[in-house]
Amino acid sequence: MFNDVVIVQSAISAFNNAALVAPAFLWWAVLSLPLMFLVWKCAPMICDKFSLGADNINARGGVVVALLTFVWVVLFGGNYAVLRDEVSVLPFVVAVIVFLTSLFVASHMRHLPAFKINARARFAIAVLILLALVMSDVHAWWGPILQVGACSLGWLMGRVARGAMRPVAGMILIILMVTVAMLMQPEFFRFGQLGNLTPVHLIFVLMIGVCAMAVIALNNVNSRGKIRQSAYVKLKWMMRVVSVLMMALFMLTESVPLFVGMCGAVLVLFMLSVWHAKAQPRGLMERMLAMTVILFGTITTMPAVAAIGVLYLSVLPQVKNWREFRTLL
Repeated sequence: MFNDVVIVQSAISAFNNAALVAPAFLWWAVLSLPLMFLVWKCAPMICDKFSLGADNINARGGVVVALLTFVWVVLFGGNYAVLRDEVSVLPFVVAVIVFLTSLFVASHMRHLPAFKINARARFAIAVLILLALVMSDVHAWWGPILQVGACSLGWLMGRVARGAMRPVAGMILIILMVTVAMLMQPEFFRFGQLGNLTPVHLIFVLMIGVCAMAVIALNNVNSRGKIRQSAYVKLKWMMRVVSVLMMALFMLTESVPLFVGMCGAVLVLFMLSVWHAKAQPRGLMERMLAMTVILFGTITTMPAVAAIGVLYLSVLPQVKNWREFRTLL
């Protein structure tokens, strides 16, 4: 009862439970609004400085998102001593995120001139990354080996790959992996501690899932206009009911399997809409990707990632897609 580890765990849990009453990430987002406004106003100058345009912002913006996510996971990770389970799968989930981000960045390095640096600088950066990976997981003797191995494997596979990892698919995969990890073990990512998440947390997570599924459907399904109208209406209403039911159950339980099931139901709903349409809405996929990045930067309290999403919106044609988005629902 009076063991020092138990006392420290109880104190940390009590502190973070109190913090759950006011979701900190939301107030960080509110405080970041002036910064986002400045990024929007200065977007032409920023895009001109870094040679960003509609043709290359997918790859370059994706590399920045992957890099910042890698740094965030390695440096921002919580304390393994306060995990709710004695045996947790979280180290392996973090290793998967490290692998994916390393693979994404390494596969795009040869196409980005900013990565052309001298040998000494490369060696110094490699040593710093290695040290950070080793220190990020010291809960067991195999922890550093796991993280360093995941990073090294992803780096080597990215370097030897014939082509770069697809930017849209890579970004969505990384964002969904981090979101699922935050739901699995919120205390590790300072997203809550041994307590129920607030509706604000869950609503933002739901919005990320919905936007990500819209990107996947719009990016991978072609508009054919082949479903008969009567069958289409029945299928749409069935998937709407299933999706809303899964969302309600997720809000009540905070269950990761329900979140994954909800994403699957919403994906089928959107795929039906895209396949039934005669033509795909212009620019809608890119806008949904930008919104996904902004929401991801919000829940992870990374304004730099949210700024990438704002820059993404700035280079897109300024058209209103709300009506087109409603056709997906």
